[in-house]
Amino acid sequence: MMSEAIFQQQPYLTSLRSTITAVDGQWLELAASIFYPRGGGQPGDSGSMQVKSNTFSVLDTEKTLEGAIRHQLSDENHGLRPGDSVEMQLDWPRRFRLMQMHSALHLLCSLIPKGVTGGSIGEHKSRLDFDLGERSVDKQELTRQLNQLIQSNIPITQQWISQAELAANPDLVRTLSVQPPKNAQRVSLVNIQGIDIQPCGGTHVANTGEICELRVSKIENKGKRNRRIHIVFGEPQG
Repeated sequence: MMSEAIFQQQPYLTSLRSTITAVDGQWLELAASIFYPRGGGQPGDSGSMQVKSNTFSVLDTEKTLEGAIRHQLSDENHGLRPGDSVEMQLDWPRRFRLMQMHSALHLLCSLIPKGVTGGSIGEHKSRLDFDLGERSVDKQELTRQLNQLIQSNIPITQQWISQAELAANPDLVRTLSVQPPKNAQRVSLVNIQGIDIQPCGGTHVANTGEICELRVSKIENKGKRNRRIHIVFGEPQG
């Protein structure tokens, strides 16, 4: 049974009442969820669920092949059953840091017009791997350009296209290591207006101005053509 992915339309929603549809030990499937299931380099969300007077910690979130979103509780002796109503509470500070980082990686992608061969999103540091070939990049210059884009307060929006439209525009796909789902009827595009547009199912901030100051901390050689570029928040995050 598929779950309604509320986070796609409302990434800033922090709580939601939903219904358990399946239980497998520590894992609960819900009819609808605000928790992002890990994928595309972005970790799964964490938080809590409240059922009557009991509160359970949610450690991780993932998506099944059938499209259900399931949530890992810290205790498998929870006693919850299908049909139970739960109040979900997202770990919002963690999610917001991941949203900032994910959007920042799209900005980094816009500055380096090369194929992306890998990546990872973290709360405080993230990375992208690029097939740079003979092109060289500079940490200080990339840092300056990233923060200039952040300070430009550029809107970030989501739109949807069909598989046929995506097939007709293959240049939209920048990430070579993670391809858009082939079985989906429509594909989400994240549009940083005038800067970058590409398929992405992750969560993002609504404006680049919401991203904290960033710094390119390290550039590593990962083979003859590949370069791994790390970014971190410029200031400590609370």
